[in-house]
Amino acid sequence: MEKLTLDDLSLAGLRVLVRADFNVPLGTDPEGRAQQSYVVTDDTRIRAALPTIRAIIGAGAKAILLSHLGRPKGRPDPKFSLAPVADRLSRLLDQRVRFVSDTLGPAVEKVIRSMPAGSVLLLENTRFFNEETQNEPAFAQRLAELGDVFVNDAFGTAHRAHASNVGVAGYVRLAAAGYLLAREVEHLIRVVKEPGHPFVALLGGAKVSDKIGVIRNLAGIVDTILVGGAMSYTFLKALGQPVGQSLVEDAWLEEARSMYECGKIRLPVDHVTSDAMGAVARVGRVSQTVEADRMGVDIGPDTVALFRGELLKARTIVWNGPMGIFENPDFAGGTRAMAEALGDATGLDATTIVGGGDSVAAIVQAGYADKVTHVSTGGGAMLACLEGRTLPGLAALTDRP
Repeated sequence: MEKLTLDDLSLAGLRVLVRADFNVPLGTDPEGRAQQSYVVTDDTRIRAALPTIRAIIGAGAKAILLSHLGRPKGRPDPKFSLAPVADRLSRLLDQRVRFVSDTLGPAVEKVIRSMPAGSVLLLENTRFFNEETQNEPAFAQRLAELGDVFVNDAFGTAHRAHASNVGVAGYVRLAAAGYLLAREVEHLIRVVKEPGHPFVALLGGAKVSDKIGVIRNLAGIVDTILVGGAMSYTFLKALGQPVGQSLVEDAWLEEARSMYECGKIRLPVDHVTSDAMGAVARVGRVSQTVEADRMGVDIGPDTVALFRGELLKARTIVWNGPMGIFENPDFAGGTRAMAEALGDATGLDATTIVGGGDSVAAIVQAGYADKVTHVSTGGGAMLACLEGRTLPGLAALTDRP
């Protein structure tokens, strides 16, 4: 790391402002026992922040946590309160986590003053303020005044320039990377700059337009790019193959045709298809091409075998994006098979990195999350790294002397 990290800071007695990524899914409590209306249904991102939080409080500092949750449109909304996160974090840390239903102001300052060393405070959703996403300087400065130093541990937002992860860094004495952010960046930088070969990228999802930059950048360093998901149909249509009613970005056909000429892209050779009018409700059938009145909803068994063969030969693999309509169990088979293939490739000493919500969910559901090299907490930030873009949340941190 060319930036300061948590281990470079002397923290005893300080107020440490920490940008975490607690943008976690919430749901209702099925047993009705929770004090809040909502409970955390997946605490993966909260657990990922624990090493940084524990190091801070273990050093005798106060940990003051900032995070966003969802998209509340710049105003308070109880559906996006971080109160359920405070409850879950309390249980995970096995100590009380204070929570303030505000992000700034006298009530927050009073709690911080009264906190003993080694304690934790979680502030309310930063996106309850429009100034957050606008990276408004005055708002960032007010946040910075709550702490003595700043630690950014939110890799999931590192590709965005917001007040709580970028602006605040300009108003503190020192700004450092937490353990999670440092680990994520180091993994991805190593993969891009020093990959083992064969290097295979497995890309899926809905839109070619979302992955254009990644494909362009990876084409120069990978050996093979396996493309599945709805984005594959833009490539297939560009090559003159029938795609029926499958999702296609017609505006990107020429770009897809041009990218395919790099010679490294492999596309599905068979498909699970479904009735176009009931794509997420009816069991599909396998075919070599997509019929005019149907749409592709998953990769077929021949494609699974083809992609798996490429993955098992690889020394480095990066995966982002599902192979089909993963939300429907009938059309999740290809995505699950890729999760299993990555786990098996890791067992053959490949370096395997997974990022993106559906890809991570597939790895977890298949039971392979602990059998790959690294599961990234930030799909968008991971893609930005793979594109070779600078991450604003990282660039804003203090340089090493």
